[in-house]
Amino acid sequence: MKTALITGTSTGIGLATAVAFAGAGFKVYATMRDPAKATALLATGAAVEIVQLDVQDPASIAAAVAHCGRIDVLINNAGSGFLGTTEQTSEAELQRVFDVNFFGAWRVTQAFLPAMREARQGRIIGISSIGGIHGQPFNDAYCAAKFAMEGWLESLASVMIHFGVHVSLVEPGPVLTAFAASVESRLPDLSADPYHEVQAVYFRNVKERFASLGQTPAEVAAVILEAATAERPHMRYQTSERMRDRAAQKLADPSGNAVLAATAASLSK
Repeated sequence: MKTALITGTSTGIGLATAVAFAGAGFKVYATMRDPAKATALLATGAAVEIVQLDVQDPASIAAAVAHCGRIDVLINNAGSGFLGTTEQTSEAELQRVFDVNFFGAWRVTQAFLPAMREARQGRIIGISSIGGIHGQPFNDAYCAAKFAMEGWLESLASVMIHFGVHVSLVEPGPVLTAFAASVESRLPDLSADPYHEVQAVYFRNVKERFASLGQTPAEVAAVILEAATAERPHMRYQTSERMRDRAAQKLADPSGNAVLAATAASLSK
């Protein structure tokens, strides 16, 4: 039986991925910062083992490595969103976003990678975002962290393939989870902010986009499972045809002008 370790499994994509992998016959280590939040996952009846793992805590990561040993698939899913322009984002907030979304994934990968390399087999999957390909308005810090993940794992992939370890990125677009709502709920009163008017337009357009294009966590989990089980896994997986078109747009636009025009249009009334 192959083993998979998934970070951030208390809700959303992580929870759905744990269920999907258990259903596919994997031994699943479903990790989360606070195991008391495992209620929703356990209620699914999926055969998973809950493991405490805080991606921001090296001691917690080391304990998870000692407990789980060598794994076949590592899925770096734990993440934290943040909305704000560069002017609106403090350095402390920027550091927090990077610590969870980038450095956390780096720490966990660095801890589990040696055993994969020595065994000359394994899969490492980073849950990125369309925001790791296209910068999104008012997502400066979050997109910066996801862009960093993309560059890091693309660099790592070219080396690890020589050791039998495959590295992939999964790039969802809008996903119907509580993630976006929880981010917006933490916003301060922006009525006196110079960005208020354009930000209000962006939020309205984002809600419409989620309503029309949003995928379920289970749909994204199915793509993650494909990346973990394909005989010849891709470097990148977009989770819908729309996101594949967006990725292709970036690659076909070396000047960046078309991408900028399309993104700026999301702020139009």
